[in-house]
Order: sequence, then C-alpha cells, then structure tokens
Amino acid sequence: MTDTAIHSDPLPVGSLGRRAGGWYGMLAVIMTEGALFAYLLFSYYYFAVQYGREFLPPELPKFLLSLPNTVILLASSVTAWFAERGLHMGRKDNLVWGLAATIALGVLFMVIQGAEWAEKPFTMASAAYGSLYFTITGFHMAHVAVGVLILAALTLWSALGKFDSVRNSPVSIGALYWHFVDAVWIVLFTTYYIVPRLG
Repeated sequence: MTDTAIHSDPLPVGSLGRRAGGWYGMLAVIMTEGALFAYLLFSYYYFAVQYGREFLPPELPKFLLSLPNTVILLASSVTAWFAERGLHMGRKDNLVWGLAATIALGVLFMVIQGAEWAEKPFTMASAAYGSLYFTITGFHMAHVAVGVLILAALTLWSALGKFDSVRNSPVSIGALYWHFVDAVWIVLFTTYYIVPRLG
C-alpha cells in the first residue's frame, strides 16, 4: 500500500452569498441589542415625562462636539458601504481602504466621545439624568468598540484576499452591524441633543 498525500488550499473564510446563516444571526443580535437600547431609552423618556424640566441638567448638552461626531459616524457608514460595494465590484483596494477608513472614523468617534464625557458638568452619580446619559452612551461606545474590532478582522482578511465577489458574507454581516451602530447613535443624538430643546 502506498501513502498518498493530499494537498489542498486552506478553506476560505465565510460562506457563499450575502444571506448566509451568519447574516440572519446578526439580525437576531441587532434585534436583541435594539431591545436593550429601547429599554434604556424608555427609562430616559419615563423620567423626562414624569419630571419635565426638573429631570434635565441646568445646561443642556452642547452641539460643539456631538454634531461633528454625528457627521463622523454617518461618514463611516458611507465608507462601509463603499467597501462593500468595492467587494461586489471585484475591487479589493476599495474594500480594504473602505474598511480601513471606517475603522479610522470609528476610532475618531470614540476619542471625541471620550472628550465630550470629560467636559460634562454632571457625573454618573450626580442625578438620574447623568446616570442614564453615561449608561446609554457608554453602551453605545461599547458597541462602537466591538464594531471596530470586527472591522479590523475583516480588513486583515480582506488584505489577505479571503473574500471575492462570490464569497463575501462576513463583509456584509460586519457592515450590517456597523450601520446598526450608526442608526442607534442617530436615535441617541436626537434624544439627548435635540428633543430637550423642543420643549
């Protein structure tokens, strides 16, 4: 009997098509995390309705850092879309640079958010408003950090040529999560920076 060696290429990353099992799994994650933010925001609006202006701090959160930060996060959704589109068009360079730009914008968002936390006149322990503000934006920051880690792994795999126009579900799944993170921030920005000014 002779020994036969079988050589094969390493298995590719991800399954075929955009609607792979992981895509539906990510939808379940998004629904779960969406429910978490809904419960937290319910707490905020409950206090706001019960106590009115007394619930809010004397000085409302400013737009100085939050508005540019919102634009940065929206831009990161555009770069994530650009990366995914580049993948479907067979443009590896667009994929890699789009993902890298999304990571950079996500990190910049976190740095600015940290600076905004530092300049707040209230703390997590000062009142219910401060507790909810730091809890809700803190949970969002944690989701941004997880998104950056996901995108970093996707960028590495993309640079190594693991994805193509057929086998690309991980990129679509990662982009879907990132768009969710951005959508949550729009709700938080509206809640904390716009709604209180509407009376």
